[in-house]
Amino acid sequence: MSSNTSRSYDDYQRFRTELNEKILSRGTTITKRFFTLDTKTYESGALDVKTKELLGLSASMVLRCDDCIAYHIDQCVRAGASDEELFETFDIALIVGGSIVIPHLRRAVAFLDECRAQQGRGE
Repeated sequence: MSSNTSRSYDDYQRFRTELNEKILSRGTTITKRFFTLDTKTYESGALDVKTKELLGLSASMVLRCDDCIAYHIDQCVRAGASDEELFETFDIALIVGGSIVIPHLRRAVAFLDECRAQQGRGE
């Protein structure tokens, strides 16, 4: 992987962290509660974290949210999802969302490659 790929991953993480901090420091109680609800929803329960993240990934692809797709791919990788599990999740998104998901699939695979490269750097 080129340094541009790693920089892209790093830029995504930095932007997300910085803006979440700004939002939470200035946001209303409702904003803070929603962020907390989102975090709590993806914690282990009857479904494990990896399964929940794979579900979030599929929904994000169908809804065509590239930031959400990147977030869930990163979380899936951190939760130990294999490429086979991720590609089956991509298949579900394609079936549910149709061909309009294909451009997001391309970006998802590119981001997955960035995540795997980041793992190799010993993040």
